[in-house]
Amino acid sequence: MKHTRVTALAAVSLAASLSLTACGGDDSKKDSSSKGASSSSSSSSSSSSGDDSKSEGGSEAGDAKAGSGGDSGAGTAAKGATEPGGKVTFCRTADLAIDAANAAPDEASGRIDITMINRGSTTCSATGFAGVDIKDADNTSNPVERGQAQPRVTILKPGDAAVFNLAYDIDNTGDSLASPTNILVTPPNETHSVNLKWPAGAGDIKGAYTDVQVYPTHTTD
Repeated sequence: MKHTRVTALAAVSLAASLSLTACGGDDSKKDSSSKGASSSSSSSSSSSSGDDSKSEGGSEAGDAKAGSGGDSGAGTAAKGATEPGGKVTFCRTADLAIDAANAAPDEASGRIDITMINRGSTTCSATGFAGVDIKDADNTSNPVERGQAQPRVTILKPGDAAVFNLAYDIDNTGDSLASPTNILVTPPNETHSVNLKWPAGAGDIKGAYTDVQVYPTHTTD
């Protein structure tokens, strides 16, 4: 009887032990499953974050590529600046071959054509009025007034020529008080001058040097 009670007690103890072991196994499995789910969630979050980063990076690259079109546009603008009417640098005196010649159309109207040839290697602008002073035999210099005319766009490619003229009335009485010997020319938008001889055969100036007028440059075409 005592033996039977011990055996029964041992059986109950073994069953309880097995029950506890089974219960602990379930918890372990649940913890493992929970950790796996957490790890998966973290991995998914990381992957999502990476996709967002890639998407943003692609957008920035697209913006950068789109922005490069501005450079292209700038390149086109720079090219357009060399075309007639565009923005170009003004012709330098050192790059111009300048000459003066008598071009009077008749005995009453005096005219001197001053030609400027672009002997430089780049296109330049000679648009506007040249500065002109007439030097007299007594070594005085007299500025020439501008005529009533609007400047015309004058773009010179290498080898091209521009011309402007001086106009005055001719004195045929032989009593002219003007004795011009030289013409000092400063091209438009320049500060350096050239000294030209007064053209041989040009008629005498009627009145004073202030009666001579200079007109804007234009091309010879």
